[in-house]
Amino acid sequence: MSASSPRRFPALYEYFCLYFGLFALGVLCLGWSLVAAILHPFMPDGGASRLGRRAITSVFRIYLFLLGALGACRFDISELDALKDQGPMILAPNHPCLLDAVMVIARLPNVACIMKASLMKNLFLGGGARLARYIPNGRPLQMVYAACEALAGGGQLLMFPEGTRTVRAPVNEITPSVALIARRAKVPVQTIIIETDSDYLSKGWPLFRRPPMPIHYRVRLGRRFDPPANATTFCRELEAYFAEELAHARFVPPQFATARPSAAQSH
Repeated sequence: MSASSPRRFPALYEYFCLYFGLFALGVLCLGWSLVAAILHPFMPDGGASRLGRRAITSVFRIYLFLLGALGACRFDISELDALKDQGPMILAPNHPCLLDAVMVIARLPNVACIMKASLMKNLFLGGGARLARYIPNGRPLQMVYAACEALAGGGQLLMFPEGTRTVRAPVNEITPSVALIARRAKVPVQTIIIETDSDYLSKGWPLFRRPPMPIHYRVRLGRRFDPPANATTFCRELEAYFAEELAHARFVPPQFATARPSAAQSH
C-alpha cells in the first residue's frame, strides 16, 4: 500500500462517484458504439481503424478526466506518452483491474487491442471495437495473424500477458501468445507496470460494489524486450521481471499486500 494512507471520502460521496462515473462511461460508450456501428459498413479498413481508435481514446480520456475531477481516482499515467511515436511494438502490462486497458488506450491513440470475443457483440463496446479493428481472442490462430497484420500496418498492440486479471500475487503465469506474436511479427515487447492501492474491478469484483476512495493508479514504463527466440524461456523471464518490479511497487492492492515481501526479504 502507499506510504501515506489518504483520508477516506464519506460513503455517500463514494456512491455518487461510483454511479456517476459508470453512468458517464455507459453514455459515452453507448453513444459512440451506435455511431460506429452505422459508420462501419461504409469505411475502408485504414480510415475506420484510425477514426475508431482515436474516438475510443477520446472517450476514455473524458472518463478518466471525470474520475480525476471528482477526486475519486488519482492517475499518474503520463509516462505512456513517450510511446506515441515509437512505432510498432507489443504493449504488455500486468493486469490488476478492468481499468488497465482504459488507462493505456486513453494516452495512446493508435493501439489495436486484443479483447474477449464476447465483447465484440456488447452493446456498449462492440460497435466501437469493430470499427477500431480490435482483435477478438476467440480463435487463437486467427488472433495471431490479425495481431501481426495490425503491427505490420504500423500500429501498436495492447495485450495482457497474464491472459486475465491478476489472481495470484504478484502476477499470473504468463501465456505464450505474447511471445508467439512478437516472434512472428519481429517486434519488441514493451512492458508496462500498473500499480494501484485498490481491489476495485479486480477479478471477481462486482461492477456496482463501492470501493474505498480515493483510488491511486500509477502506470510506468518497464523494460523493453527484444523479439524472443524461445517462447517458453521468454515467458519465464517476463514473469520473473514483473514479479521483481511489483515487489517494489509504490501501490499494492489490499488482496495482495500480505504476499508482498518485506524490505528485508527484497534485498
